[in-house]
Amino acid sequence: MSSQGDKTAMTGLMCQENFACSGSEEAVFECDECKTLQCQRCEEVLHKQERLQNHERARIPPGYVPYCSSCKGANSCGPAGARPRAAVRCLSCKIDLCTDCQKRTHSGGNKRKHQVTSYQTVKSHEPQEGPKMDDETRKKKMTEKVVSFLLVDETEQIQVEDEEDFLRKLDCSPEDLLKVVSIFGNTGDGKSHTLNHTFFYGREVFKTSPAQESCTVGVWAAFDPVHKVVVIDTEGLLGATVNLSQRTRLLLKVLAISDLVVYRTHADRLHNDLFKFLGDASEAYLKHFTKELKATTARCGLDVPLSTLGPGVIIFHETVHTKLLGSEKASEIPEKVIQDRFRRLGRFPEAFSSIHYKGTRTYNPPTDFSGLRHSIEQQLENNTTRSSRHPGVVYKALKALSDRFSGEIPDDQMTHSCFFPDEYFTCSVLCLSCGAGCKNSMNHCKEGVPHEASRRCRYSHQYDNRVFTCKACYECGREMNVVPKTSASTDSPWLGLAKYAWSGYVIECPNCGVIYRSRQYWFGNQDPVDTVVRTEIQHVWPDSDGFLKDNNNAAQRLLDGMNFMAQSVTELSIGPTKAVTSWLTDQIAPAYWKPNSQILECTKCRIPFKDNDTKHHCRACGEGFCDSCSSKSRPVPERGWGLSPVRVCDCCYDLRGTHIVLVADGSEDDEGGTVIARKVGEAVQNTLGAVATAIDIPLGLMKDAARPTYWIPDHEITNCFQCRKEFNIKLSKHHCRACGQGFCGDCSSDKRPVPSRGWDHPVRVCGSCNKKPGDL
Repeated sequence: MSSQGDKTAMTGLMCQENFACSGSEEAVFECDECKTLQCQRCEEVLHKQERLQNHERARIPPGYVPYCSSCKGANSCGPAGARPRAAVRCLSCKIDLCTDCQKRTHSGGNKRKHQVTSYQTVKSHEPQEGPKMDDETRKKKMTEKVVSFLLVDETEQIQVEDEEDFLRKLDCSPEDLLKVVSIFGNTGDGKSHTLNHTFFYGREVFKTSPAQESCTVGVWAAFDPVHKVVVIDTEGLLGATVNLSQRTRLLLKVLAISDLVVYRTHADRLHNDLFKFLGDASEAYLKHFTKELKATTARCGLDVPLSTLGPGVIIFHETVHTKLLGSEKASEIPEKVIQDRFRRLGRFPEAFSSIHYKGTRTYNPPTDFSGLRHSIEQQLENNTTRSSRHPGVVYKALKALSDRFSGEIPDDQMTHSCFFPDEYFTCSVLCLSCGAGCKNSMNHCKEGVPHEASRRCRYSHQYDNRVFTCKACYECGREMNVVPKTSASTDSPWLGLAKYAWSGYVIECPNCGVIYRSRQYWFGNQDPVDTVVRTEIQHVWPDSDGFLKDNNNAAQRLLDGMNFMAQSVTELSIGPTKAVTSWLTDQIAPAYWKPNSQILECTKCRIPFKDNDTKHHCRACGEGFCDSCSSKSRPVPERGWGLSPVRVCDCCYDLRGTHIVLVADGSEDDEGGTVIARKVGEAVQNTLGAVATAIDIPLGLMKDAARPTYWIPDHEITNCFQCRKEFNIKLSKHHCRACGQGFCGDCSSDKRPVPSRGWDHPVRVCGSCNKKPGDL
């Protein structure tokens, strides 16, 4: 043995563990945590022990030379802090040493006598290290331009416009197959820092901050081109924030589109909040999200199923002062301990495809993320339950969940005993009669699904929430709803009113016909509930049309008839058509008046008359003028108009005071007669107009009294329900006979029978009700 110790050349890497092979076999694996090179036998025997099963091992490539054991961090002997390769291995110390470390530690004392073996090296180390270093450099370069972007804000609003915008911000191809990895945890536990070091080699892709306020608000995303992964960073739990319910619901949406979830905790011991969060998330996923994801798959025609099974979970546990889970006893398996904790808390994470535990104990910073990275890579390579998808599928799934589960969450109706209560995902509408909540998903009315409660309702006199069904049809296996109404569908409007005045309201079944009349006999008429109908109590929802009980619209029918008569009189007062009006005016006009058919423009201003313009004759000259050119008046006794002022044009008005002799086609007597006829015609028109006005006034007073109960009162209607035009003197209000809302004439010009409201003949309905299929 020489003074420098025995140094033998190592032709191949031999097992350094000496556990099952006595160091006589060639090394195949390198264990990072055992810090030794191991043969096949030693690796299998050692890591069958439960406390060593989670060690990270890597297969040794050909020509591999291990790193120096003493050169770590700031103590590295390599250039720019790089860790150099080992030159020898001390068999006594069981460590690998570079040349500098060997001289420093084994050049004097007893260590000079330690037996060392040198590694078989080539003349130049650069060709050996080149391919590996080039691969690491290439991966780092691929992530240099990666930036994160806000995917969903704190109010659950998606911040990308469409699928193309999503692809552009991710900077990936629509044909790429990728997976989604998200991270959860309490605020301040270093979630963003973990993602930066696990996926992006320490680059600050996701913002970190030493401040007390949370630096991650909402949901942020970035694309890792090395692993083909969409990385999602979420807002921390237990933080000081507003809209806590909406932000918590947002976390479950992210979890639902993820293939792998990392729960990051920096606590020395695993808290119950971790198990409650994952357990409640699993239950909410199965109860609310699985059905919606399946519907999205069918609706969007996606080839990849979105809800075969939930994401896998990795619990990343970093400790400082305490041991890792499962390290105290050799028989403890971390995953089994976690399952026992779930069971003791009454939570069952059945939605997750797998739950893995990965721990690291940090004696001195920085944190080692290599174990987490290796676990994530293993899970991403597993496609048995969650296969890769196109980025468009990820966006459509997130969009569908955001559209379905959105809106404000009423805090006063919520129980805070779990992280994801049903109120986060179910309809918030309550029955007005019994207070029962709707059990359907949020926004179900957009798909035409009615409200539905899990318990029966109770009768309320305020809402009269009884529904009648024909008893005879019910006994025959059919359920036909019936409603009391003014007249039968076979009666004409006026005959129905007459029968209503004599025999009262009717109940008519579509199959059986008229089954009840309220005053069919002089005495002894029974209640329909006791004879021909059966009663059901239904829930009263705020946005429903109400219950079709009081459909006695006889008063409104009578009022509509009087209104029609008033309109007819009004139309008669102004002439049925423009042609008849002009003809009648010419027949009673004085002979010196120019006929209306020959007046095409104003005699003074020469502006052509349009169809709706009114022509005015000057009582002095008889020519036709517009209203502005014949707005003055003076007596014209020479034309037989007496001493009362009458309409004259501006020119004739300026000639007053002089005696005017105008040439007329007829004699003076004819002129006097025709003038008298004209005066009589004007008086008749004025009288008819006054009659129409006199009829219209009481009709307006009676309208509110005759209004059916489901009509919105006139004083509450200020705008058209559809076009939102404001009502005024010129814009009249009209009620839709189906929904009872107020509309302008243009928005309620359609006519359809509304048998459910007692209108069996075509009546006024709005455009929305007219588009509804089936009977109204």
